[in-house]
Amino acid sequence: MIGCDCEVCTSTDSKDNRLRSSVMISSPTTRVVIDTTPDFRYQMLRTGTKHIDAVVFTHPHKDHIAGLDDIRAFNFFSRKPMELYANAITQEALRRDFYYAFADNKYPGVPEINLNMIESEPFQVGDITFVPIEVSHLRMPVLGFRIGGLTYITDANAISDVEKKKILGSDVLVLNALRKEKHISHFNLSEAIELAQELNVPNSYFTHISHQLGLHAEVMSELVEGIQLAYDGLVLTV
Repeated sequence: MIGCDCEVCTSTDSKDNRLRSSVMISSPTTRVVIDTTPDFRYQMLRTGTKHIDAVVFTHPHKDHIAGLDDIRAFNFFSRKPMELYANAITQEALRRDFYYAFADNKYPGVPEINLNMIESEPFQVGDITFVPIEVSHLRMPVLGFRIGGLTYITDANAISDVEKKKILGSDVLVLNALRKEKHISHFNLSEAIELAQELNVPNSYFTHISHQLGLHAEVMSELVEGIQLAYDGLVLTV
């Protein structure tokens, strides 16, 4: 049996109970999930989500795509394929890892999906417009998204000046901040703070947090006004 006795994993503060990073974007008529983590099924059950219109992917790492198989429940209720949006490298991984969903002769009950390519141009899902923002995750291109006044970026350690311009004017920035120590492919806490202040977004929330960052309450006490840690179940209106 594998266990963990670190102070975050054993904390009684619900804000220290962190599943893998994902976000749901909702409008009056459309609901989209960004990334299907290994926790996707539980995340949907926990929030009582019975319908989503599409899934948008940031990149092909397992902690962002592994839960895709569980969209079959939404297929069952909607009686139609799930619309997926992904760039070329993520589509390649989806076709490889979930090969049975793309087979010519599909086994009954496999996920039914319709794969859409994300290029550099904005795209529409229902009444929600997504503006792709390409960031760097070491050597991997990862997609963040500007959605109205919200910018969502995960798994990044560098953003070009051209892509930063797409973020300017956002009301809310959600940005990865893995830990306090330097990391090879993620912003650490100080780098995330520096970027949030550079972009001058009024409200920034840090996500993709590891247990190495520390307890939610303690880290929050170290942050400046306008910058907070995100937590599971956080709801923002933008």
